[in-house]
Amino acid sequence: MTQLTRRAALTVGAIGTVGALAACAPLSPKPSPSPTPAGPPQWSKLAAAISGTLALPGSADYDTVKLVENPRWDAAMPLAVLSASAAKDVGAALAFAATYAIPVALRSGGHSYPGYSAGGAAGTGVKPALVIDLRPLDSITLAADNTVTIGAGASLAVVYDTIGAKGRSIAAGSCATVGITGLTLGGGVGVLTRAYGLTCDSLTAVEIVTADGEVHTATEKSDADLFWACRGGGGGHLGVVTSLTFATQPAPTVTMFSLTWPAASAASVVKAWQGWAPTADPKLWSTLKLLNGAGYNDGLGVFLSGSWLGAYSALQAQLAPLIAAAGAPSHNGSSQHDYRDAMLSYAGCATIPIAQCNTGSSGSLKRESFAATSHVAYTALDEQGIQSLVAQATAAKTVAGMKEGGISMDALGGQVTAIAADATAFPHRSALMTVQYTATFANGVDPAPLDAYVRGFRAAMVPQWGDGAYVNYADASLTDPLESYFKSNKTRLASVRKMYDPSGFFTQPQSF
Repeated sequence: MTQLTRRAALTVGAIGTVGALAACAPLSPKPSPSPTPAGPPQWSKLAAAISGTLALPGSADYDTVKLVENPRWDAAMPLAVLSASAAKDVGAALAFAATYAIPVALRSGGHSYPGYSAGGAAGTGVKPALVIDLRPLDSITLAADNTVTIGAGASLAVVYDTIGAKGRSIAAGSCATVGITGLTLGGGVGVLTRAYGLTCDSLTAVEIVTADGEVHTATEKSDADLFWACRGGGGGHLGVVTSLTFATQPAPTVTMFSLTWPAASAASVVKAWQGWAPTADPKLWSTLKLLNGAGYNDGLGVFLSGSWLGAYSALQAQLAPLIAAAGAPSHNGSSQHDYRDAMLSYAGCATIPIAQCNTGSSGSLKRESFAATSHVAYTALDEQGIQSLVAQATAAKTVAGMKEGGISMDALGGQVTAIAADATAFPHRSALMTVQYTATFANGVDPAPLDAYVRGFRAAMVPQWGDGAYVNYADASLTDPLESYFKSNKTRLASVRKMYDPSGFFTQPQSF
């Protein structure tokens, strides 16, 4: 069957977000079990206690179910992979791990940039672990009050297909295979962010299993600290989310647009975009990408894409200030879609059945190795900063093993700023944009030069943009990750951690 990458299907689009799960717990939790092993793990006992499946090394499905979305982590050999079919399975897994003092790795979509959800890949800082894979928990139920309850493992493509068909919408990302859980728990940036807010802003309830195996529901009125932490506090710290409930909005008509400029216009486009995009009409969202690599025969590519929720006839007027400042693009195209079709187009799934919109054995999407890191930018670049950015993006062409690399800048502003920085765990409410530095490469290629490129790009921009970073684009090399991801909210997050996982059962790197 035809294999597609999202980059082949879309000229531009966000790579996605992490698949690690979330941080949550009850108001008065029991102490976490003491990590004193009871002897060698008796895996048959765990298999007998669950309704899902347990794959061990050597079993028929182990080599398949252990895989995450980034092939660079394929060599990971987790102790076992539990494909959970209910919250009860998660509780059984946590109790088993506590009894035998083995680490756990949490997975929803499988997009953890540092590879934490692979459960023990070399270079990740994660020991071989019991992977709790929530991907089978993918039910989606729309209630009469227009809230939707989504299983922790549901992918964005399936969410969009299901709720869009019923005339409802949420704001979320553009990557088909990203899990709704990891996206939400880190905040959730996507193509309707400026109009609707972050994904976590529409969250109304979270079902979670804490370290003591108890299943709880957190809302603004029940387990309020826990609910707060689940709205932007990242994953893998305090508990395992098994479902999420969101308020939905009527599905809008979406105008998708794309513009392209020649490489010589890169600096002027960056200058114009950073002054225009974060302050544009909130119904307009855009991402600007500067990309280069082996397939770029004409040099640096300068791509802008976005969404507009207003009248189709008004789009060009919205773009006019950008074009006036940046110069005329070589391409300026747009098309109007209903919400479902637009979101599946962003996901690279417009022309394939939803059942094939995945990277599994029956899917039409292809996994691709990549390296990435991030910034959250609060200030516009000066001329020197713009020149540095363009130079770094241009240099992607010279990196050994690079297929495509550079920078993606996603506009914030709009409804993101309507909530105070400490009202949810996501602190970056006043930032101008989130930034990804990315590099894709052939499976099996040494990732070291690609890691060096994205981290070098970030380092070059630190004098202008500081150390802020987005937890959903996690990077194991950050000097002070909790400060970068959470700023002053890290103090409250640490307090929640101390209260709900006092024994430190969850041991994911970059935790509290």
